[in-house]
Amino acid sequence: MFLPIMAYYIIFHYIPMTGAIIAFKKVQPGHGIYAGQWVGLKWFIQFFSSPFAARTIRNTVFISLYSILFGFPLPILFAVCIMQIDSGKFRRIVQTVSYLPHFISTVVLVGMITNMFSINHGIVNDLIAAMGGERINFLINPRWFRTLYVGSGVWQSFGFNSIIYIAAITGIDPTLYEAGKIDGITKFKEVVYITIPMISQTIVMLFIMQLGRIMSVGFEKVFLMYSTAVYETADVISTYVYRKGIESNNYSFGAAVGLFNSVINFAFVFVANQISRRLTDSSLW
Repeated sequence: MFLPIMAYYIIFHYIPMTGAIIAFKKVQPGHGIYAGQWVGLKWFIQFFSSPFAARTIRNTVFISLYSILFGFPLPILFAVCIMQIDSGKFRRIVQTVSYLPHFISTVVLVGMITNMFSINHGIVNDLIAAMGGERINFLINPRWFRTLYVGSGVWQSFGFNSIIYIAAITGIDPTLYEAGKIDGITKFKEVVYITIPMISQTIVMLFIMQLGRIMSVGFEKVFLMYSTAVYETADVISTYVYRKGIESNNYSFGAAVGLFNSVINFAFVFVANQISRRLTDSSLW
């Protein structure tokens, strides 16, 4: 049983890592990754000297931080609230409804955003106009891009992400709650002093894993949502690499930026894990 799993990770995860060498070579399509000329740190220097490097890094980090700030606590809060529902049938209905957005494809989700926030026929602008306000062109306004991106992402994922917290809460010893009721604690104190501390290790581990994706904003959704009008706040590392690396056939440049992303993500995970180990005795390793 263990051998197939190990073979899978070796073949599809570890062996492909050898392809990272093209970040230090000049590779031409059709010549293979080992035939190119060594150029050292040329592609890294080219990226960091680009006038777009600071903008793409800033946008990537801001979108990720906003996603963590608004998207990470919500599944925890939702899971805690769900477990306060006494009716098992109603609880299952709420859980099922909250999971459904997770299964909406990115293309469909962006289509929904476009229809809802369209300046001409979008329901949001229709409501604004009905209340006497002036219609807002959300889709080409740089100030609204991050709000639309993060908000739609939180809506799509909070229900599904709450599953692991619900499972953790379910595993808490019921006698702890019974002892709390005997002591006369309120529901709020029950959550603060029993539920949250008992699932704190789960919260810490998932937070560390979330930090490991701080430089990896999803390409598909940004690519479908953005336009030249919102480049200032929407252009992230992955879309810049697509334009500069893929469309221009400069695969070595794309690999160099991808390697930079991976190193930064690993650094975040490593530092967060060390801090967590020292402060809470909870860590991934």
